[in-house]
Amino acid sequence: MLLTVSLVRDDKGEALYMITQVQDISDRKELARRLEYLVDHDFLTGLFNRRRFEQELAHEVKRRERYHAPGAVLLIDLDNFKDVNDTFGHKAGDDLLKGVAGLLRERVRVTDFLARAGGDEFAVLLTQTNPDEAQVVADEIVKALGRQTAVMADQSIRITASVGLALFDDLSDAELLTYADLAMYEAKQAGRNRFAMYQPGKARRARVSARLAEAERIRQAVEEDRLLLYCQPILDLKTNEVSRYELLLRLPGEKGGEPLPPSSFLYVAERFGLIVAIDGWVVRKAIALIAAHARAGRNLVLSVNLSGRSIGDPKLVGLVEDALVEGRIDPARLIFELTETAAVANLEAARAFASRMRSHGCQLALDDFGGGFGSFYYLKNFAFDYLKIDGDFVRSLCVTPVDQLVVQAIVSIAQGMGRKTIAEFVVDAKTANLLRASGVDYAQGDHIGRPRPVAEALSLINRSRRVRQPGSILP
Repeated sequence: MLLTVSLVRDDKGEALYMITQVQDISDRKELARRLEYLVDHDFLTGLFNRRRFEQELAHEVKRRERYHAPGAVLLIDLDNFKDVNDTFGHKAGDDLLKGVAGLLRERVRVTDFLARAGGDEFAVLLTQTNPDEAQVVADEIVKALGRQTAVMADQSIRITASVGLALFDDLSDAELLTYADLAMYEAKQAGRNRFAMYQPGKARRARVSARLAEAERIRQAVEEDRLLLYCQPILDLKTNEVSRYELLLRLPGEKGGEPLPPSSFLYVAERFGLIVAIDGWVVRKAIALIAAHARAGRNLVLSVNLSGRSIGDPKLVGLVEDALVEGRIDPARLIFELTETAAVANLEAARAFASRMRSHGCQLALDDFGGGFGSFYYLKNFAFDYLKIDGDFVRSLCVTPVDQLVVQAIVSIAQGMGRKTIAEFVVDAKTANLLRASGVDYAQGDHIGRPRPVAEALSLINRSRRVRQPGSILP
């Protein structure tokens, strides 16, 4: 309970009476405790999260430098986990992750550090462990998981994992994670359901050095405000106007080369803990753009993509809230796009993020809708404003009757729930016209307009927002 007492005085300053207020702040304190917990913990499994793991690893590396204490890092990635989600639904996937977390707790010591690194990946910091002992632990984890079966929809599913092992030696914390990551993928390439240990060598050293250099280049681009933003227009199929844009991130090319798309650098950004800073940078830029256009009397709506690791990080929520206050924009002009992959990385955190953003008036879009059975699960558990139809159903829409039926079904569901639909990968006028006839609300793709640098793309707003002929390409 919170007790506040206010003294009321008259015009002469004499005390007249007191006002006492008693307020129940239990919910507020519980929320504060929960947010504090989520800073270091994974909501679903109760394990520590990647952020806390990286802090502990950095601390242990410093300890090793001082006391020469042996140790190792394990990265554990479940094999074919996405198939479980797509086939049996995300509740089954969540139950499986919790079961794996419980099994791993039994296989590590109290002095070790276990975390969920994100999605279907776990990490273990083995302290005071020599190379032979570390290999035994890795092998036991692989075998213990391999002996487990999960019963889903009356089917027995075998659980396997690929494990990467890296020994402390004289490595930095970033090098340890990189080496363990490379070893994990070697285990996958060798057939999965096994572990691989990083072995020093010129070829591997070169790969790691390149990975570390790429991470440093990304970090510098963020810190020096050198990331690039492109815009792709989204056409309102009913009014034939460009009413909004999607922001797309690019990394400056080396030595003045072509800017790099997200697919070429976001993996490294996620592995080295840079993704929250990148997503935060994009959000701040989006809000600043919306604010600038609002001051000029233009209603700009922007959508931004967020990674699964960012929506599970409490720091991003605070960053968005601060930026909204500072920018003084209409929150409805900011749309956050979440993919099914991003949401499943931390389902509860995604639900909490979505709820928090909607409470501020921001909008949400479910990207790649229809690409998996889980998409319909999200309709029930998330309050999305837009469904972005998976591009696989749009690319060959004009020649594939099944795709046409799927699109019509998605439109029907969206309309029944009071939500809008957006079709991506619209490549020609015929597709745009068929989407319009099917009741799709918005279209996006190279036919509508290719991604362009922000300044160039948004300058079109000052010229004309209307497409003269239905389905024509924007200038």
